[in-house]
Amino acid sequence: MDDEEARLRRVVERLQNVPLISLPTDYPRPTVGNKLVEAAHIGELPEQTSRGLLKLALFDDDDVDDDKSDSVPETPSVFHLLLAAFTVLLHRYTGDQDIIIGSSSAVAHDPLLLRLSVDPSDPFWAIVRKVQQVERDAEADVLPYETIVKALAKDRDEKPLFRVRFFDGTDPAKDNFIRSTSSTSDLTVFVTRATTTSRASLAPHITLKILYNSLLFTQTRIAVIVDQLSSFLRRVASKPLSPIGSVPLLTDSQKERLPDPTADLNWCDWKGAITDIFSQNASKFPDRPCVVQTPGDELSHPLTYTYGAIWRAANILAHHLLTHGVQREEVVMIYAHRSVELVAAILATLKTGATFSVIDPAYPPSRQTIYLGVAQPRALIVLKGAGKINSTVREFINSELGIRVEVPALQLLRNGEVMGGSIDEGSVDVLAPQIHLAEIDPNVIIGPDSIGTLSFTSGSTGVPKGVKGRHYSLTHFFPWMGQRFEIGEHSRFTMLSGIAHDPIQRDIFTPLFFGAQLYVPTPEDIGTPGRLAEWMAEHQVTVTHLTPAMGQLLSAQATAQIPTLRNAFFVGDVLTKRDCLRLQALAQNVRIINMYGTTETQRAVSYMEIPCVSDDLTFLSTQKDVMPAGSGMIDVQLLVVNRLDKSVLCGVGEVGEIYVRSGGLAEGYSDTDATLQKFVQNWFSASNTPRQDTMLHPKEGHAPPAARHWKGIRDRMYRSGDLGRYMPNGSVECAGRADDQVKIRGFRIELGEIDTLLSQHPLIRENVTLVRRDKDEEKILVSYFVPLEAPDLAGFESDTISGDEDKGVAGGIRKYKRLIKDVREHLKKKLPSYSIPSLFVPLKRMPLNPNGKIDKPSLPFPDTVQAASIESRRAGTQAVNPTEATIRAIWGTILPNAPDPIPLDESFFDLGGHSILATRLIFEIRKTFIIEAPLGLVFDHPTVADQAAQVDVLKNADLGLDYKAPGVPTAGVAKRAEEYGTDFESLKQQLKESYSPLPDDFGTQKFRVFLTGATGFLGAFVLKDLLQSEQVSKVFCLVRDGSQEKATERLRQSSTGRGIWDEQWVESSRLEVLCGDLDQARFGLSAAIWDKVANEVDAILHNGAFVHWVYPYEKLRPANVLATLTGIELASAGRQKLFVFVSSTSALDTPHYVQLSDSMLNDPDGLLGVPEDDDLEGARHGLKSGYGQSKWVSEKLLFEAGRRGLRGHIVRPGYVVGDSKSAVTNTDDFIWRLIKGCVQLGLVPNINNTVNMVPVDHVARCAALAALGHLRKNCAMSVLHITAKPRLTFNNMFLSLARYGYQVEQCGYLDWRRKLERHVMEVQDNALFPLLHFVLDDLPTSTKAPELDDRNTRALLESVPVETGVSVTEEVMGLYLAWLVQVGFLPQPMSSSGQPLPQVEGAAGMVAIGRNRA
Repeated sequence: MDDEEARLRRVVERLQNVPLISLPTDYPRPTVGNKLVEAAHIGELPEQTSRGLLKLALFDDDDVDDDKSDSVPETPSVFHLLLAAFTVLLHRYTGDQDIIIGSSSAVAHDPLLLRLSVDPSDPFWAIVRKVQQVERDAEADVLPYETIVKALAKDRDEKPLFRVRFFDGTDPAKDNFIRSTSSTSDLTVFVTRATTTSRASLAPHITLKILYNSLLFTQTRIAVIVDQLSSFLRRVASKPLSPIGSVPLLTDSQKERLPDPTADLNWCDWKGAITDIFSQNASKFPDRPCVVQTPGDELSHPLTYTYGAIWRAANILAHHLLTHGVQREEVVMIYAHRSVELVAAILATLKTGATFSVIDPAYPPSRQTIYLGVAQPRALIVLKGAGKINSTVREFINSELGIRVEVPALQLLRNGEVMGGSIDEGSVDVLAPQIHLAEIDPNVIIGPDSIGTLSFTSGSTGVPKGVKGRHYSLTHFFPWMGQRFEIGEHSRFTMLSGIAHDPIQRDIFTPLFFGAQLYVPTPEDIGTPGRLAEWMAEHQVTVTHLTPAMGQLLSAQATAQIPTLRNAFFVGDVLTKRDCLRLQALAQNVRIINMYGTTETQRAVSYMEIPCVSDDLTFLSTQKDVMPAGSGMIDVQLLVVNRLDKSVLCGVGEVGEIYVRSGGLAEGYSDTDATLQKFVQNWFSASNTPRQDTMLHPKEGHAPPAARHWKGIRDRMYRSGDLGRYMPNGSVECAGRADDQVKIRGFRIELGEIDTLLSQHPLIRENVTLVRRDKDEEKILVSYFVPLEAPDLAGFESDTISGDEDKGVAGGIRKYKRLIKDVREHLKKKLPSYSIPSLFVPLKRMPLNPNGKIDKPSLPFPDTVQAASIESRRAGTQAVNPTEATIRAIWGTILPNAPDPIPLDESFFDLGGHSILATRLIFEIRKTFIIEAPLGLVFDHPTVADQAAQVDVLKNADLGLDYKAPGVPTAGVAKRAEEYGTDFESLKQQLKESYSPLPDDFGTQKFRVFLTGATGFLGAFVLKDLLQSEQVSKVFCLVRDGSQEKATERLRQSSTGRGIWDEQWVESSRLEVLCGDLDQARFGLSAAIWDKVANEVDAILHNGAFVHWVYPYEKLRPANVLATLTGIELASAGRQKLFVFVSSTSALDTPHYVQLSDSMLNDPDGLLGVPEDDDLEGARHGLKSGYGQSKWVSEKLLFEAGRRGLRGHIVRPGYVVGDSKSAVTNTDDFIWRLIKGCVQLGLVPNINNTVNMVPVDHVARCAALAALGHLRKNCAMSVLHITAKPRLTFNNMFLSLARYGYQVEQCGYLDWRRKLERHVMEVQDNALFPLLHFVLDDLPTSTKAPELDDRNTRALLESVPVETGVSVTEEVMGLYLAWLVQVGFLPQPMSSSGQPLPQVEGAAGMVAIGRNRA
């Protein structure tokens, strides 16, 4: 015992504070629960890799081994080498240096948890030795996994210990461990080694079987992992001592999808100067509207300025600047606001060959002076609408800058005339001398390398850096954008970007290039909630450039739709799925383009397109929360470079630093040293032959004048400082910053700059600023600081704080409220408003990690729950009435004979709705509101009022599928979700206090059986088994119909259609049909019939039920639950009867039973899964389907009745499918609808989960035997699990389609789901249409089924010979498909390459019959 305690102590010590690896995924990781759709990929390592493994195994490390002991190092096995390489891949994918992997042991039964430390500079051989040592340590301390988990206090519902597993397929079975950790594992690798002959190569033949969660990964990514593992092993085989961080992961197959860093990017493709192109447009159509400006006066009409008017104004201003000595590339500073004057001032500056820069009057005066100091302008243009320059700024201009010319008040009048204002009161307008030059272009030559813009970025020293932008980028990408995004002279643009940031250039230059119109809003249009959308709709805007923050402002409280908006280009910050959904809700025709770039890259950016919802409603459903950077535009490359060796390009999935390669980069910074650090020559093409400079040396004619301002071909890259990785399709996703620079609301912020200035406050001792997310997941700046204990500090402390109030973060904020205010004012003088932290948190001391550095994750976050919830409630209240009206209108178009008006509190189903119409309703709700409304919403919330409330939760809180949000109650919603559990407690009061024992003569004579559900699929086979048994003298069948004759005929037809009817049953009077109904009192039987059955029958076999996968519990309750109570009543009326109830494993569909079954494997008592004597308490909460809930309540009532004396059995099968010999099956079944839907779609999902499919003849035989007393007659409601052995996987089932010639392709589950949803929306006749809620919402959890122990069933079958099939084999699947084809349910296979379908005897007289309610 002491030894086990010591081992446990060592294991716990090794596994303290284990990190949780976060592998790059293709799809968003579910935020709630551990959903799993398991898929499998088989990859064989090439012969060359196998030879590399052999070479590594023989590597002699005597010279490099640090172990100086006399022991000889153990030769690594193939498994060790593969595990070491796999560990390196995990490190390269995540950047993590502390990795934990679940694994197996060749010498121990229990699994191993291997914690491996990895450094990019480690040689590969060191990792191999580390793997061996860690494995030895783990084997020495091996313990049961459950013991380790318990010792580490890891709740199964919390974060798992590991997410990746690596097993040797030849090790002893670890079924328990494998199943119990499957739902929390992202990847599992099984290594198998083929047996070979003596003639085979010495190199091992290795196969990798990878099981993965297809809700996270595509099959392409898994294939990439195998490819990279193989490539990595081949490379290190020749150099085992190579640093693992720099061994290339880029494979030949990946190179085809990733950018070639040596490719020609059309460096000499100069499109011309934007000023020249604008002048050409003004010459072609001088009277065309160019800028349309909304006046501040609401009563005034928009101010429209033509191309000709702006061209003339720009010419006048340009001549004025030139006359007063402005030289080429000198800076002209514009003191501006959004207006036509800003457009004219920029054009005028560029026409002179000078460089423009813009100052926003909203900046603090101190910030304005810093910008002026960096820019050193020689001219100043003040727009009249921008107001007066601050006195301290004016003083700085006068004393520190050599301004040659100033335009004090630039204004364009309504008639197009331009005025510049007067220097002195009463003097002439400064532009008056140049008015006569309005029609004359200055004709200053501009070339691609001319400097036209000066923008600012934050600097780590606190001083902003000036970025000098080239003319090349101002026009180069527009022709491509026009063609790619259908932009042209017909387009209408907006001016919404911040005027002092480089995106404003995109706002202005794009329409001027195309000859389009630019619309300018007022500050009120932008700032008033909801107004901006109205403004865009009013002006029929088609193109807009936004930051995510501006997009959020656009969608805030917006109700107006913008149907004309076709393109929305986002740039400047991280774009989230929520941002996209909000915009799509306003503009269903908008194509969203996420653009990645910086001030330094100018227009050279990458892009990722999100199609409009009118084209593809489902696109965003498979996207992660943050949109990727995408791929480079024309002549732009995003290169992800290895951080350890810059000469190595990263492979797919590997984290590296992003470099932007393009001819459109900015010239650099004002600071030459900073330019050299960030703008670098392309070392990948350094040895390439120089390309021909067609700008200086054109193929025909002489070099153009612009070539005088061209520095030649420069293959440069910009080092972004962003981390990123290539995705399998070649696009790039960002993975954080290599430094502390961040972006918030579109503004780039240097955290170091904030901390530098914060530390200059006299009362701050320590400080650190972080980006945190608030309760709405919005990024905010939080500064943590420790006040300096100094005499002056007392003056900033609150004098109303008690000792208790001083405790905690909130107390500290209250105590230092005055100090925080002073600190904020201190920063306001030095930083722009967007760089001021939102929260300041005073601390007594900074938390430190073991390295003595600030432990940032441990810094507290002030609680903002109350404020967030208040805002959420306010938003919800505002949106209710319009949402109700919209949903009511949708109902009116869907419901047949809908009342007018439609009541807000009546059920959709009570007004004529059904499951197919409910599916249509959900699609309309999704399309109208642009939300991910789950298909079960209509059933859970069937009224207009409830649906509107839930839609508002989804719209305003962006909760996705988690639509049952707390804090937004709707009538009956919370109660309905779990009422089945409380309903059982109420219904059990209707049971008798006790039930009599079975009669002494029970089973001594032939049985008379009362059967329900005989017209259903399973019931028909139960009826056949009963009447074919010599133990049965008579069967009473309850059939729902108007008369006994009609009921008999209905039973005859349903049984004949399944090939099992025998007229002798009726003629011999062994079958008597009784008219009744399950949901009626006493089954609708007359008193005489009831008494007859009560006194004559020996056993009740209650098989009847209303089977529906989407109806809620309350709708199924009468036929499924109350009917069970009626059956119990009948069992105890007259002579006591055996009661057999046919249930379903849907009563177990909760995570509890999956976890329970995992823990029961390898049980010491021999249990094979969920025991049959389980009390079902694990499903009291959490069952999703109303059908499963109704079966749970029925079973619980029977358990309780059994405790009170009732005797009988509960038969609990899984999916009941066709007869194993005749193949006749039920076509109205989820399994066969799934098969048919896949055939119609032409795609099958990759799902490796098992499915408990049991042939109907086997289930019927078990139910009949149970009713005939083949188990102990005094058994108190024992359960019989009917489970397939072995179980088929979904992949086995789907692949049978291709085997028999159906043209279907396999794809990932999420890809299949998305394409199915699109297919159904387009055609609405797919077989899965009525069950889409199950496929699209619940399949990930429903396909993960628990294993079931079936010892009672095995005992039952031991008493009689059984010839039925207990599972569905591949051969039986062929029979089923053949039968489905013959009865017309499935089409004939189209491909001749598949094997022929087997022949089914007797199918000619059978018909495709769906499930019936008896």
